[in-house]
Amino acid sequence: MNTPIEQELFELIGDNHQMTSAETPLRPDAFIKSDEQKMAAIEKHFFAIMEEIGLDMTDDSLRGTPHRVAKMYIQEIFSGLNPKNKPKLSVFENSYQYDKMLVEADISFNSTCEHHFLPIIGKAHIGYVSAGKVIGLSKLNRIVNYYSRRPQVQERLIMQIFNELKSVLETEDVIVVMEAKHLCVSSRGIQDESSYTSTIQYGGIFNEKENRNDFFNLLNKEK
Repeated sequence: MNTPIEQELFELIGDNHQMTSAETPLRPDAFIKSDEQKMAAIEKHFFAIMEEIGLDMTDDSLRGTPHRVAKMYIQEIFSGLNPKNKPKLSVFENSYQYDKMLVEADISFNSTCEHHFLPIIGKAHIGYVSAGKVIGLSKLNRIVNYYSRRPQVQERLIMQIFNELKSVLETEDVIVVMEAKHLCVSSRGIQDESSYTSTIQYGGIFNEKENRNDFFNLLNKEK
């Protein structure tokens, strides 16, 4: 049982949407169990949660819910925790010598707030200038999706995407913008349904305001 001081700290971190690590906090033994073993355990525990809040687990509509939730957690919304699900990120030589900005806008993503396990729903916008390597457009979407599919805070999520792009493209000339609605804000707590959260991360040439403005001008033309 947590002490009152610990409970107050937990609430403070959750309400402020703080992260305690720039990397997703994972135990060393996180992937010893198979997906099937994890789903079986989650199904059992979620059954107990539903029963604890007073639901009749003999009802036909509810009996399958623990199994559905377990499958959803492992195979869908938290699939990005497992490195085996990381997309293969092939890059190619920039043989056509395109040396200007490439922008992929309005990449939809769905993530989950690690403080309340409620959805984060938004759009990501990515720009980069090739330093000799290019990546298939769909791979940008897959990178966003992979890192989104885990318990997150938006600041960590954008850093993971940004660092992955810098690494695979071998360049600092990357910019990422993310805009999202957090259901832990809109459906609980303050219950503000109109607000959204924006984050930006950039390096290289995008440290120059002129180049960031070019990026935002391209985004505005897309809308």
